[in-house]
Amino acid sequence: MLVMESRIAVAQMDCVVGDVDANLAKISDLVAEAKRQGAGLVIFPELATTGYFIADSIAELAEPVPGRTTDALAAIAARHDVWLVVGMAEAVGDRYYNVSVLVSPNGLEGTYRKVHLFDTEKATFAVGDEQAVFSTPFGKVALTICYDLLFPEYIRSLVLAGADLIVNSTNWITNEYQRDVWGWVGERTAALAATRALENTVHVAMAARTGHESGFDSLGHSCIAAPSGKLLALIEDGEGVAVATVTTASKDLDRWRSIATYLKDRRTDLYRRWGV
Repeated sequence: MLVMESRIAVAQMDCVVGDVDANLAKISDLVAEAKRQGAGLVIFPELATTGYFIADSIAELAEPVPGRTTDALAAIAARHDVWLVVGMAEAVGDRYYNVSVLVSPNGLEGTYRKVHLFDTEKATFAVGDEQAVFSTPFGKVALTICYDLLFPEYIRSLVLAGADLIVNSTNWITNEYQRDVWGWVGERTAALAATRALENTVHVAMAARTGHESGFDSLGHSCIAAPSGKLLALIEDGEGVAVATVTTASKDLDRWRSIATYLKDRRTDLYRRWGV
């Protein structure tokens, strides 16, 4: 049978808040390192080009898609012959969206608008209402952003729509209360990515922010999880890339799925009866 293997990377970065050009320079450097390690797809965090807490400057930082920033990302992708997934803020008239863009060496391939907005994001961004599953050289890739990963039914819907790889661009944050009282730390978010991979028997690649912004610490722990939940690559703290080989079609993957029959064993008849 066809064996489909790809080298992909999750890039962990500390964004310069409000400075798109500085963040594009960081993205370029991280792409170069990922390419050096053989990656053909490089995934970046949520709002990587702007920083996260940008409500007060959203009108200045949000841009049309396509636009100046996606053109710059396409130039980076072409220079290194890679595909990119990058978080940014999109402007559509007087509305703003928290988005991930998919960019190839040929230019912009697609956009995903965040479906599940967290907390104060709802006061800044409009909500997305469409799935984003794209056919790529790396299989069918589904784009998600941060909080989306906490909704198992949504991730499952992407897999049922044919996704081979779930991509999550994120900025998981914590503070003293969340960390010390509830244990909200990077190990939890890496475990969340691993759980979504396991329960859906697909790869999950999560690119996280690192650093400190507006009184919060970003948790890092960017990772790539196998369909068994095994972590194939992980970068806990600091900036850098984690690279792994993912297989979206092989006899070995078929063998694992013959053991891990979670999708087949769902009782959708009962769920519908119970209103789930």
